[in-house]
Amino acid sequence: MARRIDVTGTGGVRLAAWEFGDPPKPDPAQDGQGAHAGPTAPEGSPGVLLLHGLMGRASHWASTARWLSGRHRAVALDQRGHGRSDKPPQGSFTRDAYVDDAEAALEQLGLAPAVLIGHAMGALTAWQLAAKRPDLVRGLIICDMRASALGAASQREWGQWFDSWPLPFATLADVRKWFGEDDPWVERPNPARGEFYAEVMAESPDGWRPVFDPEQMLRSRETWVYDAHWEELTQVRCPALVLRGLDGELGRAEAQEMVRVLPRGQYAEVADAGHLVHYDQPEAWRAAIEPFLDSLSGG
Repeated sequence: MARRIDVTGTGGVRLAAWEFGDPPKPDPAQDGQGAHAGPTAPEGSPGVLLLHGLMGRASHWASTARWLSGRHRAVALDQRGHGRSDKPPQGSFTRDAYVDDAEAALEQLGLAPAVLIGHAMGALTAWQLAAKRPDLVRGLIICDMRASALGAASQREWGQWFDSWPLPFATLADVRKWFGEDDPWVERPNPARGEFYAEVMAESPDGWRPVFDPEQMLRSRETWVYDAHWEELTQVRCPALVLRGLDGELGRAEAQEMVRVLPRGQYAEVADAGHLVHYDQPEAWRAAIEPFLDSLSGG
């Protein structure tokens, strides 16, 4: 089951939030309390907001959200410019806009104080929100996102990578093959990567194209790629788990430094996983985060 809930982000941007499992039963005490009343997490278990990375979408969290739904109210957000959320041509794609959207989602969904689980850019949004609004965040999981500045060369490479996509793809099988096997920017074939990108394609009259605008993705990325983000980590007051895939983009040394900088940081890693840890190795991912989630719930 996938249930859509509309959220209004900053600037009036319409955002699609999704529950992928059976939600907990409504709390009778909330009846009649207006639009924010609704399902609540089981007593003692925090709500969870899942934030995908650049080019991702809420459905990439579906298996994680279903697993969580037995004990938590878990909601995945299509961030602005992604998935089924609005993609305003002249809209704001700044860091502040993404953080403000996540803040609005927590408040409108009634999840706070919540656990934020973010992958890549979504993890940056999560820890920046945790620093800005500690009252809304009970715990934080940072999945494969660097705190250091990536720089101008990285941004140029991303632009070149987008230009290399052989659009439109004739079929979804072609999407899976190109991103899973043929993409010259990837060192090793990875079928899970092909499946990941197949989820962000939609059929158009001339073939399959991404549901996002690559130019909007570059605009989003340029608002954080030139800066380091260590200062916000020092301001995160809640328990925080930094998790990486051994073959991901976050190196062990930097991850362990992030743990040291975080006031209440913890570290985990998943073997045989790349950047798409939660998608690539779902069972190992769940095993890595479960003890942390249990500690937040007193389990």
